[in-house]
Amino acid sequence: MLRLLLWLFLLVLPLRAAMAGDCPAALDFQVRPLASARAESLCERYAGKVLLVVNTASRCGFTPQYEGLETLYRHYRDRGLVVLGFPSNDFAQEPEGEEKIQNFCQASYGVGFPMYEKIRVSGPDAHPFYRQLAAQGGGYPEWNFYKYLVDRKGAVVARLPSQVRPDDPRLIEAIEKLL
Repeated sequence: MLRLLLWLFLLVLPLRAAMAGDCPAALDFQVRPLASARAESLCERYAGKVLLVVNTASRCGFTPQYEGLETLYRHYRDRGLVVLGFPSNDFAQEPEGEEKIQNFCQASYGVGFPMYEKIRVSGPDAHPFYRQLAAQGGGYPEWNFYKYLVDRKGAVVARLPSQVRPDDPRLIEAIEKLL
């Protein structure tokens, strides 16, 4: 019995190491789901998926994009797209706490795509995940609802300004090519 356990351990150890090495640098971060206490690994949840990462705010002229982001998520999620929302007050339009943000998103726009902790998304105090996105994508968000499109290998393939709506044909075409 001991031999069997030792053999299983030796068999599983290299597999675990290989799996850990499969995490793209862009996803090698722990973040908390919105209004929760425990962080989770972006890598474990989203490696191999196409991601549209968006910094959001509840009191912005672009806030109605929540509806389009949710539509996009529902339409493409079965093919491997995940929309990730990160509330931020970097542009002074998200003063609320996380529970209020969560309630607002669900009640006002039916948001079901993953939303994460309220973070800094630009400058020297930006969350490390956003520093990585900015390094790969050519810069930090310049306003709310900036979008980073990330391929299945974890590479940022596009950084899109707030004015690019979720139903923009260019965005749809880029997503479809990655799926």
